[in-house]
Amino acid sequence: MFLRRVARPLMMMAKVKETTGIVGLDVVPNARNVLIGLYTKTLEEIKAVPEDEGYRKAVESFTRHRLKVCQEEEDWESIETKLGCGQVEELIEEAQDELQLIGRMIEWNPWDVPDDYECEIIENDAPVPKHVPLHRPGPLPEEFYKTLEAVATGTLKDAVSSSKKEDPAISSGEAHAK
Repeated sequence: MFLRRVARPLMMMAKVKETTGIVGLDVVPNARNVLIGLYTKTLEEIKAVPEDEGYRKAVESFTRHRLKVCQEEEDWESIETKLGCGQVEELIEEAQDELQLIGRMIEWNPWDVPDDYECEIIENDAPVPKHVPLHRPGPLPEEFYKTLEAVATGTLKDAVSSSKKEDPAISSGEAHAK
């Protein structure tokens, strides 16, 4: 009798996730604890990567943030909302993938390039198709430099108001015939 009156309301208060809505991705009932364990392990394993490497800095940054949120929040909904990176089950898969990648990165050792390493440069004079963006962008329009100067000198309001006087906007969406 006591359990019916006390335990049942407590169980109904806890939000239970029934499905992820993603085929092949099952609900993890203790997702918070799993994430805390994975993020802690990630922070330990990433220490094998040199401190000044961008990969390590990025992994440590987002992993610390996610670990902090998981430690602060108690339920899966709050974690998902605060992180905004998908469902906790997806985060678990991402963390597992990151752990595998850390192992491979340590094995591949891409940051240990010898100083005397020479890379072969292949030059190709073939024309670049029009739909492929060039590595060097073209010159910026003159309006960009005017706006930049107006921002630097603090006269942006004046530049905007004078450009509105010169070029009236069409409010109806149709071109007016002269």
